[in-house]
Amino acid sequence: MHSIRLKKNISLSNFTTWKIGGPAEWIALPKNIEEIKYLINWTNKKKIPCNIIGAGSNLLINDKGIKGLSICMRNFKGIQIDKSLGVIEVLSGEMLPTLARKAAASGLHGLEWAVGIPGTIGGAVVMNAGAQDHCISDYLQSITTLSVKGEYRVIEKKDLLYRYRYSLLQNKNLIVVSARLKLASGHAEKIRQLTKANLDHRLKTQPYNAQTCGSVFRNPEPLKAAKLIEELGLKGFRFGGAEISKIHSNFIINANQASSYDVRELIKYIQKRVFNSYGILLETEVKQCGF
Repeated sequence: MHSIRLKKNISLSNFTTWKIGGPAEWIALPKNIEEIKYLINWTNKKKIPCNIIGAGSNLLINDKGIKGLSICMRNFKGIQIDKSLGVIEVLSGEMLPTLARKAAASGLHGLEWAVGIPGTIGGAVVMNAGAQDHCISDYLQSITTLSVKGEYRVIEKKDLLYRYRYSLLQNKNLIVVSARLKLASGHAEKIRQLTKANLDHRLKTQPYNAQTCGSVFRNPEPLKAAKLIEELGLKGFRFGGAEISKIHSNFIINANQASSYDVRELIKYIQKRVFNSYGILLETEVKQCGF
């Protein structure tokens, strides 16, 4: 008998960095792979949807909530570092800032940019998260996934079709269990200093401590979404409780008990203004659930 608890009708607002979202029909926080497999089997028997949530840092959940079982991976953690080979094996619920700091402390170079991204490695692998001209796929060797039928599969990076903020995983119903990364050796103190400098820069240039989901829109390369929005004078513009950040215009803040409707309408407004002015349709990075 598994000891994992399934909770019913729990608000998902505390499971997203936007602090927005209605109740999960069911929710569970597994700590190990056996519990995850048990939960998958449970959803199969019940014939209900299975939704995966990481840190909730790139997620907008409907105020009406989500049907089925939401599996939150935030307690599914573990990092193994082989300094001599520069190889890191990390479970998908581990936070990127924690991984970046541990890599730096081990004298491994490559993840300094990730120290300020408040997401899990699982979410980063799916979205190909990145910053400062780096992305997680630059350092990824392979991942291990679990299907909704409980089948393991190791997938090499080359088979994930990575490009800017995209991977094949976005179109597959697979749970990322772990990732294998390869980093370069470097001078530990220098790497730590660079990691700290990157975090300091992020704190100064982004609304780091506000309730946001990070960057809302993908950059229409080679242009920057933030610059297009800022040029339209939209910093500080509000719809309901949602506000375009005055610090970084590609961030939407939950400024005053914003609803999912407020955020979606503000996203649509930004897209309309940018399209009317530049003929560019901004695509969202944020994943929307329950709509």
